[in-house]
Amino acid sequence: MNLPVLAVVIPCYNEADCISDTIQRLLEVLNIMQKNNEISDKSYIFCVDDGSIDKTWQLIDKYNKETNLKVKGIRFSRNFGNQNAIIAGLFEASKFEADCYITIDADLQQDENKISEFVNKYKNGAQIVFGIRNDRKTDNFFKKSTALVFYKLMNILGVKLKVNHSDYRLVSKNIIETLKKFPETNMFLRGIFNDLGFNKDYVNFDVKPRKAGNTKFTPFSLLSLALNGITSFSIVPLRVVSFIGLLMSVISFWVGISAFIAKVFSGNVIPGWATIVVALGFIGGVQILCTGIIGEYLGQLFQEVKSRPRYIIQDRIN
Repeated sequence: MNLPVLAVVIPCYNEADCISDTIQRLLEVLNIMQKNNEISDKSYIFCVDDGSIDKTWQLIDKYNKETNLKVKGIRFSRNFGNQNAIIAGLFEASKFEADCYITIDADLQQDENKISEFVNKYKNGAQIVFGIRNDRKTDNFFKKSTALVFYKLMNILGVKLKVNHSDYRLVSKNIIETLKKFPETNMFLRGIFNDLGFNKDYVNFDVKPRKAGNTKFTPFSLLSLALNGITSFSIVPLRVVSFIGLLMSVISFWVGISAFIAKVFSGNVIPGWATIVVALGFIGGVQILCTGIIGEYLGQLFQEVKSRPRYIIQDRIN
């Protein structure tokens, strides 16, 4: 059996502080795997500069020249987001010879020493290999608790995600070709890869402290990713809106009947101005919440109907 060609895809956004160390370390890993006859010597690194405003692209270009094209890459015209950077990296890297592709973060907090295990799972028949972090010790309390809530909520809504899986994964060439058939603009990759079927396997790893730079995931970007995942894969919130509307109608009908009975049999209605104000406030809040949920789905439809490109490539180095 021929040794598989591996492409390591790295999404980068303002990673000048760490991209040099990351590329050097990954080249070392690839060299060791080549010497051990695990992968072909044609294996390479593919970087995606997601519209960085620092020297990230210049450093990628530098390593492209110094490594005899072992480092390839593209640069976006602006920042299009992590998910689009991963998609672009997989699609553009597939234009070169490769049998399997691994996506890994540019800060290399995900254990690069596990790449060998990913490839071994692939050789044993897995088309998709998910990286599962062992714990969240490196996360602060806010990120840890919100991540736990997110995974539980997604499972409640019917979206089956593996807890603590990020975007550290291996996919085969066949999976990339299948993914290209998805025309949607906003792709929630963690859900899509889990929903594709095919043979799957898992590799557990520990998350290392970040050596340089700062995380590019803000609370807003994480919230946006979560909302995209929910609205892309589940209509349960819309059904909840319908249920709330039905429930509020039943409650309103019951209150109306109670007031009518009180008026007929007692001749007066118990004063309850404060209760009415609270009830109106509650109902108004529920209406705004339901409108917001519907708005999220309409926003998704608006993005999809426009069919704008997921990303725009400004430069390439092959």
